[in-house]
Amino acid sequence: MPQHESLEAASPWVQRWSHLAAPGATVLDIACGGGRHLHWFAQRGHPVTGIDRDIAAASARVPNAELVCADIESAPWPLTVPGDASALRQFGVVVVTNYLWRPLWPMILGSVAEGGVLIYETFAAGNETVGRPSRPDFLLQSGELLQVCADLQIVAYENGTLTDPPRFVQRIAAIRKVSVKAPQDVIANYPL
Repeated sequence: MPQHESLEAASPWVQRWSHLAAPGATVLDIACGGGRHLHWFAQRGHPVTGIDRDIAAASARVPNAELVCADIESAPWPLTVPGDASALRQFGVVVVTNYLWRPLWPMILGSVAEGGVLIYETFAAGNETVGRPSRPDFLLQSGELLQVCADLQIVAYENGTLTDPPRFVQRIAAIRKVSVKAPQDVIANYPL
């Protein structure tokens, strides 16, 4: 991630799909860095939460954000429901950019509320030919985001190259479906 990332505008992918967020929806930015996506959503009236190992730059940029300083790769997931450490807090939007740690997939997907949006963009296989990251551990394989998000409603997906700077990326915008459960009394009143 570039040193000047905290001064950059929100990713064009995040900007493009942020309209999927319900008005006032809570937003979680995982590996939030300097807070560019927190700033983007906060400016649009969303309560924002960011998580990263270093939150100083995000704190300076978005002082009203809820920021969680945590090493999410080696410690337990810190965003759980108060009083129930086994239940994940859920958000109307979950944003992840330029970050991949596969063991977190259950936490990332579990943090998207029903009707909520996942906006994800990171490096893909092929990036090793143009720069960093270059280790397979940090590069999505072809179609990997589609597989991981198979239970979500895919709104948009891209797997290709970008030129400024040159990089291979995969990105997805997806919505967690709302489960419809009919109350028993409604079912009883409308027999087949």
